[in-house]
Amino acid sequence: MSVMPLFSPFAPHFSREAVFPVGSRLRRADRILPVFLPFAGCPGRCVFCAQDRQTGSGGDVDGNLRAAAALLDEIRPEQSIELAFYGGTFTALPAEQRKKALALYTRYRSSGKVNCGRCSTRPDALGAGTPSAVLRELAEAGLDLVELGVQSFSDTALHLARRGYDGTGAEAGCRAVPAAGLKLGIQLLPGMPGVTPEVFLHDVDRALELRPACLRFYPCLVPEGTELAGMWRAGNYAPWTEEKTVAALGEGLRRAWEAGVPVIRLAVAPEPVFDTALLAGPRHPALGGLIRAEALLRTTERALRRLGGAPGRLYLPRACQGYMYGHKGALRARWAALGLPPERIVFTAGEDARLCGPPETH
Repeated sequence: MSVMPLFSPFAPHFSREAVFPVGSRLRRADRILPVFLPFAGCPGRCVFCAQDRQTGSGGDVDGNLRAAAALLDEIRPEQSIELAFYGGTFTALPAEQRKKALALYTRYRSSGKVNCGRCSTRPDALGAGTPSAVLRELAEAGLDLVELGVQSFSDTALHLARRGYDGTGAEAGCRAVPAAGLKLGIQLLPGMPGVTPEVFLHDVDRALELRPACLRFYPCLVPEGTELAGMWRAGNYAPWTEEKTVAALGEGLRRAWEAGVPVIRLAVAPEPVFDTALLAGPRHPALGGLIRAEALLRTTERALRRLGGAPGRLYLPRACQGYMYGHKGALRARWAALGLPPERIVFTAGEDARLCGPPETH
């Protein structure tokens, strides 16, 4: 397969073409510095949650803040840094701890070492009022992105996970963030109890209607030490298979691409302590690549239907080259069935894809 500029004076002219997005990045900084606050501020523990194992970090908030400050002191000033407070429920931290965290952020933002920041929290922990005092506090400190662990908009699924809010409450939280002048991120948990592929895709559509700055998809896993592990052992919960996960998240990712919303996570990040404790669930070292490959194929299929007739050539961004055929080339036959064998695919420096009909003949 060749690599050439998207528009070349030597490229053939095509009678028909369809241009379509195949993903976008959330460009904010050269590096993200995470500050993990597992379980901090959480009103309870959800059936699936193992934040301590997932992050590999203890629950010492003050200690984690000091460690972040030490790292920031060592970072070269020419790097742009995003400070990210992950885990726990940031907006429900005790006021003194939250002020310490925000003071850390404003200190290094004022020095020029940090240029943006985010936190994660729950949609029911944003306070009252429009905007609430806690959201005003975040905005005044200079944080600009708030990620909400919505998990699902399904009342049934939220009840089974004991999240403490319903779908209406989840949506209200999502609307409160941009109303306060902050960017919104939405985290979904496909495969959690009560979430079928159909429910998940409805969640994706509902999330996209809220126009978030980004989405995260975290396929539900079963780690030791959670109530979900007991449910799994008792036969009361079955995690999604890898195949079901790839198909559902591939379609969800396709819809996000079409809406122009970046999906910045497609699987739980590798963490030795977490992986050792994992009992069941869709865990593949290249799961994100498999999902992107499925989304790319589905996106191209739809473009081909819009184009009508046989394809001539497909131009793809170079970033697609490493994953488009799936694990060990499992998708090659499906690409060939579309009339797009390797010799008809060209990788380019562009960001969008372009599907062309047969070349014009004179």
